[in-house]
Amino acid sequence: MAARTGQEFLDGLRATRRALWIDGARVDDPTTHPATRGAAATVASIFDRQHTYADECLVADPDTGESMNVSHLIPRSADDVARRMVGLTRISEGTVGLMGRTPDYMNMKFSAFASRPSVWAGKDGSAAAHAENLVTFQRELRRRDLSLTHTIIQPTVDKRTDPDIVGNTVTIRKVGETADGIVVRGGRVLATLAPFADELAVYPALPLPRGADDYAVSCAIPLDTPGLRFLCRDSASAPDADPFDRPLSARFDEQDGFAVFDDVVVPWHRIFIDGDVGVYNGVHATGYLVNMTTQATIRGLTKLEFAYGLGTRMAEMIGDHSPTTADMLGEIACYVQTTRNAVELSTARAWERDDGVWLPDGNVLEPMRALLATWFPRVQEILTLIGSHNLLATPSRSQLDDEELRPLIDELLHGADGTSAEDRAALFRLAWDFIGSSLAGRGFLYERFYLTSATRNRQALHLRSFDRTRANRLVDDMLDLARR
Repeated sequence: MAARTGQEFLDGLRATRRALWIDGARVDDPTTHPATRGAAATVASIFDRQHTYADECLVADPDTGESMNVSHLIPRSADDVARRMVGLTRISEGTVGLMGRTPDYMNMKFSAFASRPSVWAGKDGSAAAHAENLVTFQRELRRRDLSLTHTIIQPTVDKRTDPDIVGNTVTIRKVGETADGIVVRGGRVLATLAPFADELAVYPALPLPRGADDYAVSCAIPLDTPGLRFLCRDSASAPDADPFDRPLSARFDEQDGFAVFDDVVVPWHRIFIDGDVGVYNGVHATGYLVNMTTQATIRGLTKLEFAYGLGTRMAEMIGDHSPTTADMLGEIACYVQTTRNAVELSTARAWERDDGVWLPDGNVLEPMRALLATWFPRVQEILTLIGSHNLLATPSRSQLDDEELRPLIDELLHGADGTSAEDRAALFRLAWDFIGSSLAGRGFLYERFYLTSATRNRQALHLRSFDRTRANRLVDDMLDLARR
């Protein structure tokens, strides 16, 4: 099967009966439920988008020659890395970067996982069968063009004891075996895109301590697997609102769910790690972090550029050409250009691993994990300052259509330089949905933590990965000079 269309994606959602709750009600069909139908249509448009921009978004499957999304590609050349970057950019434009978990995100992770099966097989090769399961699943993922969600972090109960893991009865763990597979019980966060996914993946996140063998589990299962449930946050989709009034909320609520494994049986052929802490803690060697950061940075660039365009248009619409506003817009422009530089430089500095797989330069991208988590909250603040009270003086679609109110709105709520009241209302409603709505609040939280916090990423860069060679030499040179 080749790359799916949007209709094929929606048909797959309808055929999967998942145990998923939103706003206290079970959602059987996410394509028609008020809380999910808008985002379902948006994700479907992403599948259609890969065909609209086939030259950029589709490549040939290495096994079958059929078309597959470029995010499934395991690069074998610098050109492959560059082509993938172009395709990911085109995909991100379909949601102006507002959906962080479009299917290309997980596709990128599993292409990295499958690029180095020896990591999954373990140092002594004892887990070779599990490595083969992983490679087979990635082949199925790309051929069926599945939409995949994931859950990787243990729930927070007590930060004093949670890191110990062993003895924890909340996070997922293996509790037994049957003839069909292993039995998994517990919970994990956070399954973003759960209502719009065909399957769920579980894979390593934070390292496990010694003795945590039962918690070393990695697998992938369909969303209709018995015992698998999702408890989703309150909907931010504004299902009853006119799209004019809530243009983003009506389309881009990708949802987030707490995944519950109620004695779920994972089939043997879908198990990637079964009790091997060494493999669990070593999966970073597949290069998945740089693949993940590549997709996230490209999406972040698109969202930043949208925010810059939105802020600029807001200022123009109210005739705000003040130095203060120019300074704030210039600040966002700096974020845009710095992010673009990182994407382009990481691609230009792509390198070949010892097994012939090519990767972007992770050293260039790693700071973006902390910077994006810092910049996006600041961008929301800047747009709030530019919009000020104008964000709240925005007639609704029904008010604009009211014959009695419309003449007054046209007279009193138009914009600068002949901008109509309707155009002004449309722009500032778009801005409010981006920075002030329930969807915006979720986006604020998401950008702060989806690649872990900025603080943790800065600490990791300083303590583990930053090359201090030149910095130390420069200090030593000055110390030597001082001693002369």
